Amino acid sequence: MRVSSSRQLASLATGVSLVLLAGCGSDADSSQRPAAASTIAVVASTNVYGDIVEQIGGGKVQVTSVINSPEQDPHSYEADTQNQLALSKAQVVVENGGGYDDFMDRMLQSSNSSAEVINAVEVAGKTASAGGELNEHVWYDFPTVAKLAGSIATALGKADPDEAASFTKNAEDFAAKLKPLEGKEAQIKTEHGGEKVAVTEPVPLYMIEASGLKDATPEGFSEAIEEGDDVSARDLEATLALFTEKKIEALIYNEQTSGPQTEKVEQAAKAAGAPVVPVAETLPEGQDYVGWMTANVDALASALGK
Repeated sequence: MRVSSSRQLASLATGVSLVLLAGCGSDADSSQRPAAASTIAVVASTNVYGDIVEQIGGGKVQVTSVINSPEQDPHSYEADTQNQLALSKAQVVVENGGGYDDFMDRMLQSSNSSAEVINAVEVAGKTASAGGELNEHVWYDFPTVAKLAGSIATALGKADPDEAASFTKNAEDFAAKLKPLEGKEAQIKTEHGGEKVAVTEPVPLYMIEASGLKDATPEGFSEAIEEGDDVSARDLEATLALFTEKKIEALIYNEQTSGPQTEKVEQAAKAAGAPVVPVAETLPEGQDYVGWMTANVDALASALGK
């Protein structure tokens, strides 16, 4: 998903005003643990990246995740006093980039932060396809996440050189846990390569592509949903026809941004007997990144193997 320019400006204005209030004090963000004297202050744009930092930094990091629950929609994010204050004190910042969380850069500018900023899209080296747009949802791309883990370890090692070797080892261990996920995708590709699926948004496309599946969703439908716009009647009709005409094996549904039009598509999928695979943009409560993504890939494999 992308944050619209009007929402970005609203977030900036809110963030600036909240900074002026920060000295008055407020309740601590629930995603921020009490800091020990030797911890590295890290701010992540979402709890997905916050969890990855914690896996690598262990007890040596104090992480604040700006967006930290499935109930928070990046489209309507508004700056929080504690998050803005945390950014001003952060030593390391992890953002997605690619237009997904531009509010981070705007808050960084208003905070005069000197933190080392890690941009996941830049780490991945992702660019827009010819004649197309960049798919910025890189946390669904496991090779990218492995690279990101290495970049996080390097940044943490600069902040605390005595622990650099430990951070590097943790990143290597974390990356090793991603290999079975790539193996599961390869298995899906072997068994179901070329089969067609539909999505409500392009959030899981890296996972879909790595699994050898074809996204048959009309471009206008997924783009409109991603931008928060109404889907044209023509695109909605074409999307619904995918299911009534039995052209689709499964629907991958972003639960975090459902609405009347996506719900119609979900109903059409169920009526046609096509499995619905729910996905989200932020880490579900009580899960870590590897467990969450394992569940996503397993759910996709199970739906295709119906």
